[in-house]
Amino acid sequence: MVIVLPLIASLTFGMVEFAYCFYCTNMLEGAARDGARFAILSGSTSTTVSTAVTNALATTHWPSSYYTVAITDTSGNALNPSTAAVGTQVEVTVSANWGTVGNGFSPLQLMSTSKTITGSCVMRKEQ
Repeated sequence: MVIVLPLIASLTFGMVEFAYCFYCTNMLEGAARDGARFAILSGSTSTTVSTAVTNALATTHWPSSYYTVAITDTSGNALNPSTAAVGTQVEVTVSANWGTVGNGFSPLQLMSTSKTITGSCVMRKEQ
């Protein structure tokens, strides 16, 4: 028992940490998808996209200071959804620092607190 229990505890805590990281990544991915849905509509602005991302992440109870939202074209250049031409590919990326969002769910601290987790989605601008 003395030999096996620490091993089982380490595996369990490690699984909890990695599972929460995958959960956070999935939440950011879903928020980026919701932001991209708003970004491709005609008349959308950067504010409506950011609001959509914030609403999608409301269930996490993360303050907006925990994550950043970037709206770019596929080359990484900043893009304003209200002036983007029809057919332009719009990419919405939501990033967060693991040290911030993973605080409290890192019992073994297997992942670096400086790790950035991201979710992104690309959609084509509509009319």
